[in-house]
Amino acid sequence: MRNSDSKPALDAIDRQILVELQQDGRLSNVQLAERVHLSPSACLRRVKQLEDAGVIGQYVALLNPKALGQHGTCFSILNLQTMNDAVLKGFEQAVRDEPEILDCFYVAGSNDYLIRFSYRDAEDLERFHTQVLMKLPGVERSNSMLVLRTVKKTTALPV
Repeated sequence: MRNSDSKPALDAIDRQILVELQQDGRLSNVQLAERVHLSPSACLRRVKQLEDAGVIGQYVALLNPKALGQHGTCFSILNLQTMNDAVLKGFEQAVRDEPEILDCFYVAGSNDYLIRFSYRDAEDLERFHTQVLMKLPGVERSNSMLVLRTVKKTTALPV
């Protein structure tokens, strides 16, 4: 499954397995095998190889934020006071420890980090900004963008 540059060598059946599992991770092995035209044992063997190779990282349930009362999504660009190792490590550990932060990306350019979080209403957004975001270690400045409408959102990678 791996070639010399450590990139997995995926054939058409592997790709179809990945497409199907990204659409519905709860498929039984028998259902998956039927969809990709393999025997159940051959399909299970391929899925196990994809898992072992790290191509399939994990299986999760994707929750509907609105059904849980989280009606808003916000992206915030953060700039730190300084970029020394201690500040970066402290900031990144605090982000990993904060369950309300859904994503955090270290970015290139004139900004340092991009984070995503969900909120219930304006009061919850203000609470998050003042009690969580601006109290993260080393944060000097933030610039937030509120999502008005989601045009496309997917967790599926093209394979």
